Amino acid sequence: MIQYTLAIDRTDDSVAHLYDPLHPAVLQLIAMTIAGAEKAGIPVSVCGEMAGDVHLTRLLLGLGIREFSMHPAHIPAVKQQGAQIRSTLYTGVAQKMLRTQEPERLQQLLAKLNA
Repeated sequence: MIQYTLAIDRTDDSVAHLYDPLHPAVLQLIAMTIAGAEKAGIPVSVCGEMAGDVHLTRLLLGLGIREFSMHPAHIPAVKQQGAQIRSTLYTGVAQKMLRTQEPERLQQLLAKLNA
């Protein structure tokens, strides 16, 4: 989804550096998907690299994701992050991230989530 949203091929070295799961368009797309799915009573899950990135687990939980699909090697670390959930904090920071357009500020907020 990230590759399609940003029109970036991760295997193309000339543009791979632009691949960014924290891009505001990606975060907005996830939030809109969750909102629409909740209204329709449909569960949403995240799969792939983003789901298995332990630095993004708390953000995804804060956005409302509860189902993850990832490479088995990533499961223990992601489960550990999920076990330490403080959903109120995660949700608040995730909402701030949705209102932020500045990449540096997004990184700061993500660091706050992972502190």
